[in-house]
Amino acid sequence: MAAALLLSLAAAGPPAGAKPAAGSLQQDFTAAASEYGVPESVLLAVSYLQSRWDGHGGAPSVTGGYGPMHLTDAATALAEAPHHSHGAEDARGDNSRPHQAHRAEREAVKAPDASALPPRLRTLARAAALTGTPSERLRTSPAANIRGGAALLADAQRRLGQDPSTDPADWYGAVARFSGADDTATATAYADDVYEVIRSGQRRTTDTGDRVVLLADAALRPDRATAARLGLRTVDAGLTECPPTVACEWIPAPYEEFGEGDYGNHDKADRPASQSIDYIVIHDTEASWDTTLRLVQDPTYVSWQYSLRSSDGHIAQHLRLRDVGWHAGNWFVNAKSVGLEHEGFLVSPDAWYTEAMYRSSARLVRYLAQRYGIPLDRQHIIGHDNVPGTVPSTVPGMHTDPGPYWDWAHYFALLGRPFIPSAGPGSAVVTIRPDYVAHQPPYTSCAKPGDSCVPHGSGAVRLHTGPDASAPLVKDIGLRPGGEASTTGVNDTGARASTGQRYAVAERRGDWTAIWYLGQKAWFHNPSRQPTAVGAWASMVTPREGLAEVPVYGRAYPEASAYPAGVPVQAVTPLPYRLLAGQRYVAGERTAGEYYYAPVYDTSGHTVVRGKEVYHEIQFGHRVAFVKAADVRVLTR
Repeated sequence: MAAALLLSLAAAGPPAGAKPAAGSLQQDFTAAASEYGVPESVLLAVSYLQSRWDGHGGAPSVTGGYGPMHLTDAATALAEAPHHSHGAEDARGDNSRPHQAHRAEREAVKAPDASALPPRLRTLARAAALTGTPSERLRTSPAANIRGGAALLADAQRRLGQDPSTDPADWYGAVARFSGADDTATATAYADDVYEVIRSGQRRTTDTGDRVVLLADAALRPDRATAARLGLRTVDAGLTECPPTVACEWIPAPYEEFGEGDYGNHDKADRPASQSIDYIVIHDTEASWDTTLRLVQDPTYVSWQYSLRSSDGHIAQHLRLRDVGWHAGNWFVNAKSVGLEHEGFLVSPDAWYTEAMYRSSARLVRYLAQRYGIPLDRQHIIGHDNVPGTVPSTVPGMHTDPGPYWDWAHYFALLGRPFIPSAGPGSAVVTIRPDYVAHQPPYTSCAKPGDSCVPHGSGAVRLHTGPDASAPLVKDIGLRPGGEASTTGVNDTGARASTGQRYAVAERRGDWTAIWYLGQKAWFHNPSRQPTAVGAWASMVTPREGLAEVPVYGRAYPEASAYPAGVPVQAVTPLPYRLLAGQRYVAGERTAGEYYYAPVYDTSGHTVVRGKEVYHEIQFGHRVAFVKAADVRVLTR
């Protein structure tokens, strides 16, 4: 397969000696590489790791990077960036311990101070000085941006005392410096990724329609010794639990008691011996990197296992995996999951993440999934926006990150589990899979309430009450108990199905497909010439014979008789939805009812309660939910 891929990449490239078309992005790389004496393959690979060669229309990334080379000007880009996502949930999500008003939640998160920004967030200014190009042009012109990136690489090579070279192997140290990382592990992990891109080759049509090709150089072996001259710090790996292919630093979250029976910011546990870990929850931070680290080290705030930096993919681990973080707003999910926070802002006008972070995150998730036997699918690798509310009153306040701009299709391709058809076009189940770049449904309320968001690729499809784009959007009675219609708001998940999620087909009419969703038929545009879903196979559940409807739950708690003396019984409260007779929903994790009792700082009274009641996780709406196995029958066709 690898040989076939290399041959196909070679076949896709220009003939030997051929010049790229004038005015093309490929020509911009060729010209910049020639001007600054940088091997073109190095320039292409660095840009691919930063942006996958996309320009994003001159809009900044979540860390203030512009253009194909991700030249950073965070002071400009983030000055007006939003800093809070929608949601007012109790991140712990357990009513056995009253929600505390965390001090950090009441503090305003400030935009970064330009004078205090690290060099990795100010590379555009240096590129401007090296090239003599105005900063505004570096932000908005792909050709100028690429030229600025080439100048930075050449400058890094010169500062290392290295002569310009036509051999890509001689540029390892310069590539490591280009990452902007301040530690050796992250800089070298970044450079290793760049050279892997060169070895494997890449080809892609960018967001401007340009076809860019990097031919594979499978035999390339860089001179890694040059990175030793960078003089970077050595990170404290401490108690980190990470794969060797990423750079991981131990920055612990505090387990601390601070008076009046309150403590933070996580719970001690003994997973997986005490409880299995079944889910990985993907978040975005809604804050800059420095603010994220400050918050997670505050005992009055909340916690998660890992933070990932967008500019270079650096990872900080805060909790041992055996312990329980407060991150998902649902105690059942918290107790059985690992939380990954990715630096970024859901509603940034043109939210985009670097390829470096996507790759680092995917490697971490693969490692965690293998360690704990977690299936690599969208009912186990979930967004914070897929976590269900615990009871009816918490549904409207659940968080909505990472939102419709997270590229689930690309992420799962990096995980080695791309969303490919597993059944024919008339299948009983579909996997949502629009073309991320071309699929740009309108969203509102990114910068200001009601305002239109900047057009952007999205992995989410919009759901209507009928097979027509003018039909109203389906309603979510959990989000809006009064029956108000769903909206196109970027934080409104009431009529949204996301890439990788699987749903049972209810009906098909021409270019439209209906799925069962929140107890109703929900239609989305799915034309055969440009499908937004593909056929899939999956087990489904439906109410057992004789039941007109069955309740749906936001957590899989045990029956009352399972609780020992001294442990308060947790109510098994249905959500305001019903699974009706004749409807089908894709089944995920099958689990016995379980509750981790940990309401106080002293761990001696903590216990795991397990019951005999068994639940099925289902893909019920945009969020997952749970139904009792006794209420449903499983369909395997």
